[in-house]
Amino acid sequence: MYVTGPDVVRTVTHEEVSHEELGGYRIHALKSGVADGAFENDLEALTQVRRLVDFLPLSNREKPPVRESFDEPEREEPSLDTLIPANPNKPYDMKELILKVVDEADFFEISPDYAKNIVCGFARLDGQPVGIVANQPQVLAGVLDIDASRKAARFVRFCDAFEFPLITFVDVPGFMPGTKQEQGGLIRHGAKLLFAFAEATVPKITLITRKAYGGAYDVMSSKHIRGDINYAWPTAEIAVMGSKGAVEIIFRNQTPEQLVEREAEYKARFANPFVAASRGYIDDVIMPHGTRRRIVRALKNLKGKQLTNPWKKHDNIPL
Repeated sequence: MYVTGPDVVRTVTHEEVSHEELGGYRIHALKSGVADGAFENDLEALTQVRRLVDFLPLSNREKPPVRESFDEPEREEPSLDTLIPANPNKPYDMKELILKVVDEADFFEISPDYAKNIVCGFARLDGQPVGIVANQPQVLAGVLDIDASRKAARFVRFCDAFEFPLITFVDVPGFMPGTKQEQGGLIRHGAKLLFAFAEATVPKITLITRKAYGGAYDVMSSKHIRGDINYAWPTAEIAVMGSKGAVEIIFRNQTPEQLVEREAEYKARFANPFVAASRGYIDDVIMPHGTRRRIVRALKNLKGKQLTNPWKKHDNIPL
Protein backbone atom coordinates (compact mmCIF):
# COMPACT_ATOMS: atom_id res chain seq x y z
CA MET A 1 0.00 0.00 0.00
CA TYR A 2 1.30 3.41 -0.96
CA VAL A 3 0.09 6.70 -2.43
CA THR A 4 2.88 6.92 -5.01
CA GLY A 5 4.93 3.98 -6.26
CA PRO A 6 8.70 3.47 -6.38
CA ASP A 7 8.99 4.83 -9.95
CA VAL A 8 7.37 8.15 -9.04
CA VAL A 9 9.46 8.36 -5.87
CA ARG A 10 12.62 7.77 -7.90
CA THR A 11 11.67 10.49 -10.37
CA VAL A 12 10.62 13.12 -7.83
CA THR A 13 12.93 12.57 -4.84
CA HIS A 14 15.66 10.43 -6.48
CA GLU A 15 15.25 7.77 -3.77
CA GLU A 16 15.87 4.15 -4.68
CA VAL A 17 13.23 2.10 -2.88
CA SER A 18 11.48 -1.22 -3.50
CA HIS A 19 7.75 -1.91 -3.36
CA GLU A 20 8.22 -3.77 -0.07
CA GLU A 21 10.34 -1.03 1.51
CA LEU A 22 7.86 1.64 0.47
CA GLY A 23 4.56 0.00 1.39
CA GLY A 24 5.07 -3.55 2.61
CA TYR A 25 3.57 -5.05 5.75
CA ARG A 26 6.64 -4.21 7.85
CA ILE A 27 6.13 -0.53 7.11
CA HIS A 28 2.40 -0.36 7.77
CA ALA A 29 1.99 -2.92 10.55
CA LEU A 30 5.12 -1.94 12.49
CA LYS A 31 5.94 1.71 11.70
CA SER A 32 3.07 3.69 10.20
CA GLY A 33 0.12 2.00 11.91
CA VAL A 34 -1.89 2.06 8.67
CA ALA A 35 -2.45 -1.72 8.92
CA ASP A 36 -4.08 -3.03 12.11
CA GLY A 37 -2.63 -6.51 11.64
CA ALA A 38 -0.44 -8.65 9.41
CA PHE A 39 -0.69 -12.41 9.01
CA GLU A 40 1.38 -15.22 7.51
CA ASN A 41 -1.22 -16.42 5.01
CA ASP A 42 -4.82 -16.06 3.87
CA LEU A 43 -6.08 -18.85 6.14
CA GLU A 44 -4.76 -17.15 9.27
CA ALA A 45 -6.03 -13.78 8.04
CA LEU A 46 -9.56 -15.08 7.48
CA THR A 47 -9.56 -16.84 10.85
CA GLN A 48 -8.54 -13.66 12.66
CA VAL A 49 -11.08 -11.57 10.73
CA ARG A 50 -13.78 -13.98 11.89
CA ARG A 51 -12.62 -13.51 15.49
CA LEU A 52 -12.84 -9.75 15.04
CA VAL A 53 -16.28 -9.79 13.39
CA ASP A 54 -17.62 -11.96 16.21
CA PHE A 55 -17.06 -9.05 18.60
CA LEU A 56 -18.73 -6.44 16.37
CA PRO A 57 -22.43 -5.48 16.22
CA LEU A 58 -24.36 -6.12 13.01
CA SER A 59 -24.86 -2.39 12.53
CA ASN A 60 -24.23 0.93 14.25
CA ARG A 61 -27.77 0.79 15.69
CA GLU A 62 -27.22 -2.48 17.56
CA LYS A 63 -25.23 -3.43 20.63
CA PRO A 64 -22.17 -5.71 20.43
CA PRO A 65 -23.31 -9.35 20.65
CA VAL A 66 -23.24 -10.99 24.09
CA ARG A 67 -22.06 -14.60 23.97
CA GLU A 68 -22.50 -17.36 26.51
CA SER A 69 -19.40 -17.64 28.69
CA PHE A 70 -18.19 -20.76 30.45
CA ASP A 71 -15.83 -18.72 32.62
CA GLU A 72 -16.99 -18.07 36.17
CA PRO A 73 -17.66 -14.32 36.65
CA GLU A 74 -16.69 -14.56 40.33
CA ARG A 75 -13.43 -16.35 39.53
CA GLU A 76 -10.42 -15.22 41.54
CA GLU A 77 -6.86 -15.32 40.24
CA PRO A 78 -4.34 -15.66 43.11
CA SER A 79 -1.35 -15.41 40.74
CA LEU A 80 -2.15 -11.72 40.15
CA ASP A 81 -1.13 -10.99 43.75
CA THR A 82 2.50 -11.54 42.70
CA LEU A 83 2.33 -9.96 39.22
CA ILE A 84 3.85 -6.63 40.28
CA PRO A 85 7.60 -6.96 40.96
CA ALA A 86 8.99 -5.72 44.28
CA ASN A 87 11.43 -3.51 42.35
CA PRO A 88 9.39 -0.56 40.98
CA ASN A 89 11.75 -0.24 38.01
CA LYS A 90 11.31 -3.86 36.91
CA PRO A 91 8.83 -4.48 34.07
CA TYR A 92 6.08 -7.09 33.85
CA ASP A 93 3.75 -8.19 31.07
CA MET A 94 0.42 -6.34 31.14
CA LYS A 95 -1.00 -8.90 28.71
CA GLU A 96 -0.70 -11.50 31.47
CA LEU A 97 -3.13 -9.44 33.56
CA ILE A 98 -5.51 -9.05 30.61
CA LEU A 99 -5.53 -12.76 29.75
CA LYS A 100 -6.13 -13.76 33.37
CA VAL A 101 -9.04 -11.35 33.81
CA VAL A 102 -11.03 -11.74 30.57
CA ASP A 103 -13.31 -14.63 29.65
CA GLU A 104 -11.44 -17.83 28.78
CA ALA A 105 -8.18 -15.91 28.14
CA ASP A 106 -9.58 -14.76 24.78
CA PHE A 107 -8.13 -11.38 23.81
CA PHE A 108 -8.12 -10.03 20.24
CA GLU A 109 -5.39 -7.42 20.03
CA ILE A 110 -5.49 -4.56 17.53
CA SER A 111 -2.18 -3.40 15.99
CA PRO A 112 -0.03 -5.68 18.16
CA ASP A 113 3.21 -4.71 16.36
CA TYR A 114 2.66 -0.94 16.28
CA ALA A 115 3.24 1.31 19.32
CA LYS A 116 3.80 -1.70 21.55
CA ASN A 117 3.97 0.48 24.66
CA ILE A 118 0.18 0.52 24.66
CA VAL A 119 -2.11 -2.50 24.22
CA CYS A 120 -5.56 -2.23 22.62
CA GLY A 121 -8.02 -4.96 21.83
CA PHE A 122 -11.37 -6.68 22.30
CA ALA A 123 -12.36 -9.26 24.89
CA ARG A 124 -15.41 -10.40 26.84
CA LEU A 125 -16.23 -10.22 30.53
CA ASP A 126 -19.10 -12.49 31.59
CA GLY A 127 -20.05 -12.67 27.91
CA GLN A 128 -20.15 -8.86 27.46
CA PRO A 129 -17.82 -7.54 24.70
CA VAL A 130 -15.47 -4.81 25.97
CA GLY A 131 -12.63 -2.72 24.61
CA ILE A 132 -9.39 -2.86 26.59
CA VAL A 133 -6.69 -0.17 26.65
CA ALA A 134 -3.58 -0.87 28.73
CA ASN A 135 -0.08 0.50 29.18
CA GLN A 136 2.64 -2.09 28.55
CA PRO A 137 5.53 -1.76 31.08
CA GLN A 138 7.67 -4.14 29.02
CA VAL A 139 8.04 -1.58 26.22
CA LEU A 140 9.46 1.89 26.96
CA ALA A 141 8.24 1.40 30.56
CA GLY A 142 4.69 1.99 29.28
CA VAL A 143 5.13 5.71 28.55
CA LEU A 144 2.72 7.54 26.26
CA ASP A 145 4.34 8.82 23.08
CA ILE A 146 2.91 10.15 19.82
CA ASP A 147 2.25 6.75 18.24
CA ALA A 148 0.74 5.23 21.40
CA SER A 149 -1.56 8.22 21.87
CA ARG A 150 -2.83 8.06 18.29
CA LYS A 151 -3.30 4.30 18.38
CA ALA A 152 -5.24 4.34 21.64
CA ALA A 153 -7.31 7.42 20.72
CA ARG A 154 -8.54 5.81 17.51
CA PHE A 155 -9.41 2.61 19.36
CA VAL A 156 -11.29 4.47 22.11
CA ARG A 157 -13.27 6.38 19.48
CA PHE A 158 -14.14 3.11 17.75
CA CYS A 159 -15.34 1.55 21.00
CA ASP A 160 -17.47 4.59 21.84
CA ALA A 161 -18.98 4.61 18.33
CA PHE A 162 -20.10 0.97 18.61
CA GLU A 163 -21.05 0.90 22.31
CA PHE A 164 -18.17 -1.15 23.69
CA PRO A 165 -17.58 -0.50 27.43
CA LEU A 166 -13.99 0.59 28.01
CA ILE A 167 -11.68 -1.17 30.48
CA THR A 168 -8.40 0.68 31.11
CA PHE A 169 -5.38 -0.82 32.85
CA VAL A 170 -2.95 1.89 33.92
CA ASP A 171 0.77 1.68 34.61
CA VAL A 172 2.15 4.86 33.10
CA PRO A 173 5.21 6.87 34.22
CA GLY A 174 4.27 9.85 32.05
CA PHE A 175 4.62 11.19 28.52
CA MET A 176 7.76 10.48 26.53
CA PRO A 177 10.30 13.32 26.95
CA GLY A 178 12.61 14.55 24.19
CA THR A 179 12.94 17.04 21.35
CA LYS A 180 11.75 14.54 18.72
CA GLN A 181 8.47 14.01 20.55
CA GLU A 182 7.88 17.69 21.29
CA GLN A 183 8.70 18.76 17.72
CA GLY A 184 6.39 16.02 16.45
CA GLY A 185 3.48 17.55 18.37
CA LEU A 186 3.19 15.30 21.43
CA ILE A 187 0.91 17.83 23.15
CA ARG A 188 -1.56 17.74 20.27
CA HIS A 189 -1.39 13.96 19.78
CA GLY A 190 -1.66 13.32 23.52
CA ALA A 191 -4.73 15.54 23.51
CA LYS A 192 -6.38 13.15 21.04
CA LEU A 193 -6.38 10.40 23.66
CA LEU A 194 -7.55 12.83 26.34
CA PHE A 195 -10.38 14.01 24.08
CA ALA A 196 -11.39 10.44 23.13
CA PHE A 197 -11.70 9.27 26.73
CA ALA A 198 -13.38 12.49 27.91
CA GLU A 199 -15.99 12.46 25.16
CA ALA A 200 -16.81 8.74 25.35
CA THR A 201 -20.24 8.08 26.85
CA VAL A 202 -19.93 4.28 27.20
CA PRO A 203 -19.22 2.74 30.64
CA LYS A 204 -15.59 3.39 31.61
CA ILE A 205 -13.81 1.29 34.24
CA THR A 206 -10.19 1.97 35.15
CA LEU A 207 -7.68 -0.03 37.18
CA ILE A 208 -4.32 1.41 38.26
CA THR A 209 -1.83 -1.39 38.87
CA ARG A 210 1.37 0.52 39.66
CA LYS A 211 2.55 3.91 38.39
CA ALA A 212 0.09 6.67 37.45
CA TYR A 213 2.14 9.83 37.15
CA GLY A 214 1.42 13.36 35.99
CA GLY A 215 -0.65 14.28 32.97
CA ALA A 216 -0.50 10.71 31.67
CA TYR A 217 -2.51 9.61 34.73
CA ASP A 218 -5.20 12.16 33.85
CA VAL A 219 -5.32 11.04 30.22
CA MET A 220 -5.78 7.33 31.02
CA SER A 221 -9.52 7.49 31.81
CA SER A 222 -9.16 9.06 35.25
CA LYS A 223 -12.01 10.48 37.33
CA HIS A 224 -10.99 13.92 36.10
CA ILE A 225 -12.19 13.06 32.57
CA ARG A 226 -15.42 11.26 33.53
CA GLY A 227 -14.17 7.78 34.39
CA ASP A 228 -17.13 5.95 35.96
CA ILE A 229 -15.47 3.49 38.32
CA ASN A 230 -11.77 3.74 39.12
CA TYR A 231 -10.00 1.02 41.07
CA ALA A 232 -6.42 0.70 42.26
CA TRP A 233 -4.28 -2.13 43.53
CA PRO A 234 -2.42 -1.58 46.83
CA THR A 235 0.79 -1.28 44.76
CA ALA A 236 -0.53 1.79 42.90
CA GLU A 237 1.27 5.13 43.09
CA ILE A 238 -0.74 8.18 42.01
CA ALA A 239 1.41 11.32 41.98
CA VAL A 240 2.83 14.08 39.82
CA MET A 241 6.08 12.12 39.39
CA GLY A 242 8.29 9.53 41.07
CA SER A 243 9.54 10.21 44.58
CA LYS A 244 13.20 10.72 43.59
CA GLY A 245 12.45 13.31 40.91
CA ALA A 246 9.90 15.12 43.08
CA VAL A 247 12.24 15.37 46.08
CA GLU A 248 15.13 16.66 43.94
CA ILE A 249 12.90 19.50 42.74
CA ILE A 250 11.13 20.35 46.00
CA PHE A 251 14.27 20.16 48.17
CA ARG A 252 16.89 21.09 45.59
CA ASN A 253 19.03 23.01 48.10
CA GLN A 254 19.45 20.17 50.56
CA THR A 255 22.37 17.77 50.90
CA PRO A 256 22.35 14.25 49.38
CA GLU A 257 21.88 12.74 52.86
CA GLN A 258 18.88 14.96 53.52
CA LEU A 259 17.44 14.10 50.10
CA VAL A 260 17.53 10.40 50.96
CA GLU A 261 15.50 11.10 54.10
CA ARG A 262 13.06 13.31 52.21
CA GLU A 263 12.61 10.62 49.55
CA ALA A 264 11.70 8.06 52.22
CA GLU A 265 9.18 10.53 53.67
CA TYR A 266 7.72 11.22 50.23
CA LYS A 267 7.36 7.49 49.50
CA ALA A 268 5.64 6.85 52.82
CA ARG A 269 3.26 9.73 52.18
CA PHE A 270 2.44 9.42 48.48
CA ALA A 271 3.64 6.04 47.12
CA ASN A 272 0.24 4.46 47.69
CA PRO A 273 -3.32 4.84 46.35
CA PHE A 274 -4.91 5.93 49.63
CA VAL A 275 -4.32 9.69 49.33
CA ALA A 276 -6.11 9.71 45.95
CA ALA A 277 -8.85 7.46 47.38
CA SER A 278 -9.41 9.81 50.33
CA ARG A 279 -10.10 12.62 47.84
CA GLY A 280 -12.55 10.58 45.77
CA TYR A 281 -10.31 10.01 42.73
CA ILE A 282 -10.25 6.25 43.42
CA ASP A 283 -13.49 4.42 44.23
CA ASP A 284 -11.85 1.46 45.94
CA VAL A 285 -8.48 -0.13 46.57
CA ILE A 286 -8.90 -3.78 45.61
CA MET A 287 -6.79 -6.91 45.95
CA PRO A 288 -5.32 -8.13 42.65
CA HIS A 289 -6.82 -11.63 42.92
CA GLY A 290 -10.34 -10.16 42.95
CA THR A 291 -9.87 -7.97 39.86
CA ARG A 292 -12.09 -9.98 37.50
CA ARG A 293 -14.92 -10.19 40.01
CA ARG A 294 -14.86 -6.45 40.73
CA ILE A 295 -14.72 -5.42 37.07
CA VAL A 296 -17.59 -7.77 36.13
CA ARG A 297 -19.70 -6.33 38.95
CA ALA A 298 -18.85 -2.78 37.88
CA LEU A 299 -19.94 -3.61 34.31
CA LYS A 300 -23.28 -4.89 35.59
CA ASN A 301 -23.76 -1.74 37.68
CA LEU A 302 -23.08 0.44 34.64
CA LYS A 303 -25.23 -1.57 32.22
CA GLY A 304 -27.99 1.04 32.18
CA LYS A 305 -25.68 4.05 31.92
CA GLN A 306 -27.19 6.89 29.93
CA LEU A 307 -25.09 9.91 29.11
CA THR A 308 -25.28 12.36 26.23
CA ASN A 309 -22.81 15.08 25.38
CA PRO A 310 -24.01 18.67 24.79
CA TRP A 311 -25.49 19.15 21.33
CA LYS A 312 -23.17 20.44 18.64
CA LYS A 313 -22.89 20.15 14.88
CA HIS A 314 -19.87 17.90 15.40
CA ASP A 315 -16.99 17.68 17.83
CA ASN A 316 -13.60 19.23 17.17
CA ILE A 317 -11.10 16.53 18.01
CA PRO A 318 -7.47 17.80 17.90
CA LEU A 319 -6.58 16.09 14.61
